[in-house]
Amino acid sequence: MGENEAKSPNTSLQGKKMAYQKVSADQSMSGRSQFLDGDDLQGTALDLEWDMEKELEEPGFDQFQLDSSENENQGHPESVDLNLDSIQPATSPKGRFQQLQEETDYFSHYTRSAPKSNRCNICHFLKIFCTATILFILGILIGYYAHTNCPSDASSSGTVDPQLYQEILKKIQAEDIKKSFRNFVELYKSEDDMEMSKTIKTHWTALGLEDVQFVNYSVLLNLPGPWPSTVTLISSGQCFHPNGQPCSERARKDSSPDLLYSYAAYSAKGTLKAEVIDVSYGTADDLKRIKKVKNVTNHIALMKLGKLPLLYKISLLEQTGFGGVLLYIDPCDLPKTVNSNYDTFMVSLNPGGDPTTPGYPSVDGSFRQNQSNLTSLLVQPISASLVAKLISLPTAGTKSEICSPLELPHNEIRIVSMKVQTVTKFQTVTNVVGYVKGLASPDRYIIVGSHHHTVYSYNGQEWASSTAIITAFIQALMLRVKRGWRPDRTIVFCAWGGTTLGNIGSYEWGEDFKKILQKNVVAYVSLHSPVRGNSSLHPVASPSLQQLVVEKNKFNCDRRIQCPETNVSSVQIQGDADYFINHLGVPTVQFTYEDISALEGPSFLSEAAFPQHAIKIEEIDPFFNLHETIAKLSGEMILQIANEPVLPFNALDIALEVQNSLKGDRLSAHHLLAAASCLRESAELFQSEEMRPANDPKERAPIRVRMLNDILQDMEKSFLVRQVPPGFYRNILYHMDEKTSQFSILVEAWEHCNSLASNETLQGALSEVLNSINSAQVYFKVGLEVFESFLVAKT
Repeated sequence: MGENEAKSPNTSLQGKKMAYQKVSADQSMSGRSQFLDGDDLQGTALDLEWDMEKELEEPGFDQFQLDSSENENQGHPESVDLNLDSIQPATSPKGRFQQLQEETDYFSHYTRSAPKSNRCNICHFLKIFCTATILFILGILIGYYAHTNCPSDASSSGTVDPQLYQEILKKIQAEDIKKSFRNFVELYKSEDDMEMSKTIKTHWTALGLEDVQFVNYSVLLNLPGPWPSTVTLISSGQCFHPNGQPCSERARKDSSPDLLYSYAAYSAKGTLKAEVIDVSYGTADDLKRIKKVKNVTNHIALMKLGKLPLLYKISLLEQTGFGGVLLYIDPCDLPKTVNSNYDTFMVSLNPGGDPTTPGYPSVDGSFRQNQSNLTSLLVQPISASLVAKLISLPTAGTKSEICSPLELPHNEIRIVSMKVQTVTKFQTVTNVVGYVKGLASPDRYIIVGSHHHTVYSYNGQEWASSTAIITAFIQALMLRVKRGWRPDRTIVFCAWGGTTLGNIGSYEWGEDFKKILQKNVVAYVSLHSPVRGNSSLHPVASPSLQQLVVEKNKFNCDRRIQCPETNVSSVQIQGDADYFINHLGVPTVQFTYEDISALEGPSFLSEAAFPQHAIKIEEIDPFFNLHETIAKLSGEMILQIANEPVLPFNALDIALEVQNSLKGDRLSAHHLLAAASCLRESAELFQSEEMRPANDPKERAPIRVRMLNDILQDMEKSFLVRQVPPGFYRNILYHMDEKTSQFSILVEAWEHCNSLASNETLQGALSEVLNSINSAQVYFKVGLEVFESFLVAKT
């Protein structure tokens, strides 16, 4: 692509070679005026709220008024230049408007009147001099007394002060996080969700957090039955529990919690006797290959976890005709140091929220649908040890240099009977929500989310790790707030309930306050499972936040001897950020520590939730230094987003991410590439021409900053598509894993097209992507027109 493409005659943005090449004033005016004029601009459905008077004054979050949601915009660029040669691999070379302002040829949109030249006589001059002298002396006296009477620690809001951030963050200490962590673990004695919620609320209130509340929802939970599930090998009559132990009263009593909680939440329940068919990872190619040689109707699939979302693979098995699934993790997919042959685990088949109230909150008066199970399949997670017994192997894999994946021998038939027992009941899920109200823009929210345990503590103590980190930041922040300082924007702290069973607490809260969240949420900072290993920092962020993540991590590395290159990406993650990414289009960031070897394995293994003993935080991070690093990195992101006059988001990085997702893709039709190139040019113009004046203190008109921030916070909403396969992100800016750079829905559609004669799925996916790109293009163009109208009115 690039230089050989024909140039469009209708665009004024020709000749750009670098992402942030300076655009002259006449070019920018021409490029904008050609897009929308008069009635076209009025007809565009872009809901940008410029009114500075509309701010929420109520003290509690439960009193927020609902506002109408913003409309998305769609448009169709006429013709563009295709130039993919200068696509940057990750973030834009000059994505920050602070850097752009350093350009010597900076041209201001604002006009200033020239000072008048007046003739002055000596008398007039003496009068001015005397008046100035008196005012000067009076100013000194006023300043002196004002300084002695005002608290010295109070910082003025609206001023970006990195030193202030560091003063707040230095209060975060590893020893305090460790103490808080141990307190949470020791207090965990009951499976009652409310008990831990009360502890968190009491602790946050004591730290000074404002109006900490319980937000409760009565939801349908799918829990283990009174007896563990079983798998019986018909040929020998041997009965096994999910961990591979023979069925017996003693075995059931010795490890009853782990056995009971080794299940698939919201699976169908019952008994199925059928042949087992090894489907490997259960991809579309795997199932296509198997269907050619076998009839799979009502058979039982033996499937590995990983590579693709579990919900997607379950949907493929349903479409193919299977009746049940035995799900396991192959030891060869795990780090060599991990011995999980006998480990059992739990998975959830819930895409999010209360299954009986899909898409709306579970509050009094809501209609409840009959949804006791979310799939027609019997699904049972089992250990690698049990798989080895089913396929007649002496051991479940090996930890030698060459690992042999588990595989059912060809031409051998295994018939089993699987029995799945679960119960459903309504139970209260509790969220703990508190906030620090912003001073300049209290109606703009930064959501900071962790989670607490529910029902049964999976993944060891990682819930306490998550809660301890968010508590440590609250403590450091409130020490400064008590001395008179406040952030510009409101920071909302949330400890979610029901995360393991399908992010239930966060989904219900998001659906409950959807209208106001759509309009007012600026960013989401996730602290879900922050420490999973101790060898590699793994940040995940929306494209618009990636450059800020790199900057924060580089600053953190300057204080350490060794620090690897930051590899920040936008990939699907587990946890409560799901609703905010996929239903609200909110820019999101998450820092975690991982094992490098775990990152090299198949994706989506983290969908498995292991029993309590699986992850021991104090063995991974005995001195809690990793926790302190996560707390400070996340804290600095929160402070900068909450307090910078102009939101530190990058429009051009979104356009670069779109082009990277299409570059070299065999699915990329010419019209997709053309739309992506046009989007990039609009983003370049928007970032170079509109963000710099708003960052100049001499020209920073409050209404202009408000207008700009409203555009910046909604940039990703254009990329929320209507329909995606189960388990896929609706926000197409996020990829399936680190190894796949293409749009996920296009990759899946291509595989689906290969397995079927029809290409309707592929054409539909291409249309979704094209519409998203065009919508973002219109969004930036209309934003430029609005700024132009504002500047004309000012002059």
